[in-house]
Amino acid sequence: MKNGYYIIDSHCHIYPEKIASKAIAGTDNFYSTVSVGEGTASELASGSISEGVDHFIVQSVATTAKQVRSINEFIANVVAEKPEAFTGLGTLYPDSPDIVGDYEHLRSLGLKGVKLHPDIQNFKIDDYRCLKIYELCERDGLPILMHTGDSRYDNSNPNRLLPVMNIYTGLTVIGAHFGGYSIWEEASEKLCELPNLYVDCSSALPFISNDVALRIIERYGTERVLFGSDYPMWSPQKEIDSVLSLGLSDKDYKKIFSENAKKVFGI
Repeated sequence: MKNGYYIIDSHCHIYPEKIASKAIAGTDNFYSTVSVGEGTASELASGSISEGVDHFIVQSVATTAKQVRSINEFIANVVAEKPEAFTGLGTLYPDSPDIVGDYEHLRSLGLKGVKLHPDIQNFKIDDYRCLKIYELCERDGLPILMHTGDSRYDNSNPNRLLPVMNIYTGLTVIGAHFGGYSIWEEASEKLCELPNLYVDCSSALPFISNDVALRIIERYGTERVLFGSDYPMWSPQKEIDSVLSLGLSDKDYKKIFSENAKKVFGI
């Protein structure tokens, strides 16, 4: 708890300790960044980089079909060891030969949503290969945390997300990075009227001014914005301070820091 707020970090990537450094190196290379964290559950739980965060939504992304079930079991085991600290999201892979089986396995593990990353997993949000995932998640009310946006690619930008959201109107999607990494304001203008879309503030505040951030939050409404740090890329502590610097009301901070995440993920 920080400044009197219960805080849920809705966007944290973790990896098994043996491969964490290799996984982070790959992500750093993809985004030309230098991550500040180790990418492990133990580091998050220790508070060394995350003081003030009370609960973490943890996830990882499969880059091959063969990785899906082992990653989901890893995340489920982390949650089982510290359920007071962690809620887990599973991963799916659009090219899996058994999407339905992978989904049922994910559900059997008690995971609370699905994380997809179109750019790293190399698919377009509106690709036909993904439709079964959306159908299943909509049917069961399982939210999808979706990486959205990148000016370098055409996989996850608003033109790809809009048709999906307009068809699967019962599907809850959390658009990471204010709905559009590196196109934050443009994305908010195009996506803000989608009633079934939430967004998180991860990997946005280090790049935009407070005025722009406030304008984006106003477009979506504080009832649809979740706090997220994108750990290990950024420090959760510093991301909390950035949100607190926006000067929002106490009521709005409660929504962003925890109430919206509790609602979306059933915490």
